[in-house]
Amino acid sequence: MTEGSSDTVVVGRIGRPHGVRGLATVEVRTDDPDDRFAPGAVLATDPPKRGPLTVVDKRWHSGTLLLQLAAPSGEVYGTREDVDALRNTLLLVPVADLPEIEDPDSYYDHQLVGLSVRLPDGSAVGEVTAVRHEAQDLLVVRRGDGGEALIPFASAIVPTVDVAGGFLVVDPPEGLLDL
Repeated sequence: MTEGSSDTVVVGRIGRPHGVRGLATVEVRTDDPDDRFAPGAVLATDPPKRGPLTVVDKRWHSGTLLLQLAAPSGEVYGTREDVDALRNTLLLVPVADLPEIEDPDSYYDHQLVGLSVRLPDGSAVGEVTAVRHEAQDLLVVRRGDGGEALIPFASAIVPTVDVAGGFLVVDPPEGLLDL
């Protein structure tokens, strides 16, 4: 799955159509969806040929974000079929548009992806390829042997994150890396 380039970050993914009037469900991947998806907001897309898209209208329905979108030409996607053609489109914003994080122990996903992963003794584990937000945040780590490990992103297990240095340290409980 593409997660945007190094100068953009994914803030949402278009899902299935909702109703027959061109509303799209959106899987939200931002902490501030009301601001990020405000009417008038222009979002880059992946694949790029589907955008940029402009938010025409935004509403919430049973906890799901619904957007009415317009094409680069200004034409509003007004039917279920129009929106279905946008399904699985990633919505992107420039990294430069993201607010600074004030908490020194918080990170944007794109800051973690690409970091090398080490054990406390310095031995290599692999590289962070993604961050999953499930019941607990998980780092997806590609192992040197080609396998994949899921590591809970908790300070007890990941005591050191050095974004500038390009690495993080994991101190996993016994057996975690053997799964």
